[in-house]
Amino acid sequence: MAPKVYIVIYSLYHHIYTLAQEVQKGLVASGIDAKIFQVPETLSEEILTKMHAPPKPDVPVITVENLSEADGFLFGIPTRFGTMPAQIKSFLDSTGGLWASGGLAGKFAGTFFSTASQHGGQETTAFTTITYFAHHGMIYVPLGFANPHLFDNSEVIGGSAYGAGTVANGDGSRQVSQKEKEIAQTQGENFGKVVVTYAKGKASA
Repeated sequence: MAPKVYIVIYSLYHHIYTLAQEVQKGLVASGIDAKIFQVPETLSEEILTKMHAPPKPDVPVITVENLSEADGFLFGIPTRFGTMPAQIKSFLDSTGGLWASGGLAGKFAGTFFSTASQHGGQETTAFTTITYFAHHGMIYVPLGFANPHLFDNSEVIGGSAYGAGTVANGDGSRQVSQKEKEIAQTQGENFGKVVVTYAKGKASA
């Protein structure tokens, strides 16, 4: 049976969801059973309407119990003031029971991002998310500079050594570029190879 990786996202204007779909392609290519989930929304429908938010992606809402099913997780995080938004934090804060039982220890984790600007905090969002992984005993897998587009300075390109990313503009008008999509696929594929290798080694031990 193929190892499972859950892609856990919050996506208000679908930039993170677009990246998640590319990450999923990379994971599947490496032999992973990959599923996309979204965290519960904390904003009311009234507020979402005023923010001109489109309908949510057609993916299931994850529960804390779902986390025990997977071998690894890639979290898609839209940055708020250089850190994770309340929706992601609320979900991670609810994992205390799994922390107490060691339920996530030894599982793999990674991150990818969306910011309004080139300097909107994609790396600081990674730093402040890693603390959750450390407390759970999870194994953080960074992207590194595994895709040549990360060296390209000829245009705006999101992402860093900590994960794929996109730059959405303050009004969300910029869509995920082809190069950003390819970086996300690379992250999914490389992350998947790590999980598959670990699963094969564990099975033969």
